[in-house]
Amino acid sequence: MRTVAEALANLERTTDSPLFVTLGRIFTEAGHEISLVGGPVRDAFLGRKSPDLDFTTSATPDETLAILKPHVDAHWDIGRAFGTIGARMGDETIEITTYRADKYDHDSRKPEVAFGKSLEDDLFRRDFTVNSMALRLPDKVFVDPFKGLQDLLDGILRTPGKPEDSFSDDPLRMMRGARFASQLGFEIEPATFEAMQAMADRIEIISAERVQVELTKLILGANPRAGLTALVDSGLAALVLPELPALKLETDEHHHHKDVYEHTLTVVEQAIDYEKDYNLEADFILRFAALMHDCGKPATRRLEPGGAVSFYHHDMVGAKIATRRMKALRFDNDSIKAVSRLIELHLRFFGYSDQAWSDSAIRRYVRDAGDQLLRLHALTRADVTTRNKRKADRLAHAYDDLEQRIAKIQEEEELNALRPDLSGEDIMRILGLKPSKDVGEAYKFMMELRLDNGPLEPEEAEKRLLEWWQSR
Repeated sequence: MRTVAEALANLERTTDSPLFVTLGRIFTEAGHEISLVGGPVRDAFLGRKSPDLDFTTSATPDETLAILKPHVDAHWDIGRAFGTIGARMGDETIEITTYRADKYDHDSRKPEVAFGKSLEDDLFRRDFTVNSMALRLPDKVFVDPFKGLQDLLDGILRTPGKPEDSFSDDPLRMMRGARFASQLGFEIEPATFEAMQAMADRIEIISAERVQVELTKLILGANPRAGLTALVDSGLAALVLPELPALKLETDEHHHHKDVYEHTLTVVEQAIDYEKDYNLEADFILRFAALMHDCGKPATRRLEPGGAVSFYHHDMVGAKIATRRMKALRFDNDSIKAVSRLIELHLRFFGYSDQAWSDSAIRRYVRDAGDQLLRLHALTRADVTTRNKRKADRLAHAYDDLEQRIAKIQEEEELNALRPDLSGEDIMRILGLKPSKDVGEAYKFMMELRLDNGPLEPEEAEKRLLEWWQSR
């Protein structure tokens, strides 16, 4: 899409559906306006189908519901307080919102909901001009009062009105700017970015849950580096993800180390490149683990004699830091555990290239990774950013070898379901125990035995258990 004519042709093709005709007809017959608006119009210009179909109307929520009921397969009003009615028409899910003119009170986390009087007013309150375009139905009249189409063609993010007013009304729009930089590859125009820098502290009135949603979308974008750079350079990251700008560690003439911040952004990009190799398309857990994998380095940085810099135990420290940050951002427990485990293990491989591991070490690697093994493969490979081609090739070949050995052992031992040769019930029967701490200790011993020796015959496993028990 390079010209206005091509853009309008994309819009016409994408909105050539009976759904738009029906909605336009039933609202017009009821004496109301309705328009396709925001993201779906933007995406139509880009020649792609939007995951959401958003409409705006002059009808109140009650009027919208009354108009829709005879024509939809299902409807819901969970967003009624914000003017939104949802419905399903055939295979399509739609949301229709009454013209809005709400804004944030200066110190409130929630918007003051107010309905607007016109489509233009509704478009003016939206975040960026590329989302402030509409298509009036049923006649498909394109409405673009703030030149959003030209900004779309130019790849520019700009607010419809003064950015200071827009960001004051809803500070989360600053994060959306960074998110769209990631998703669309657009550049935030200077005046808008300056307003983000000046007003970054306003993000603190926004709930952690809403910040988390925007951050997740940013990281899942096509170009997270652009979005993350915007977060850092605007000052927003210092407030919502301070671990990221903290990676810009100072150097001096005596002590030098790799630029941890730039290394991290490169690891994120390389992790994305490895997603397809491990069937992990657009995987948030992998990408966020890549982003946070070295977040323990600032806290563990030590200046050594001779100009070296060390970061001992930054893997374990980083896992704890990432856990705290994800909890603060209200991520779910499963995601937190997965990211933490990947950060804990991201250095484990780097001894393998110096000396091949024993089978028991490989079993432990797989056991410790658990269901994160494929992500750990991708993260470990992505963490190699050296410009020394010989070293990079050596590490890549070493990891190829490790994966091949894992596959061989998995095939031989069903390593994915690694368990001791004796169950807890077996242990209690053999040792004459009831459920207790001793059973747990015995189970742990049998697991270590399994990791060290591979599978044992039942008689041998029982013999080893009794020998261990009698030696205690």
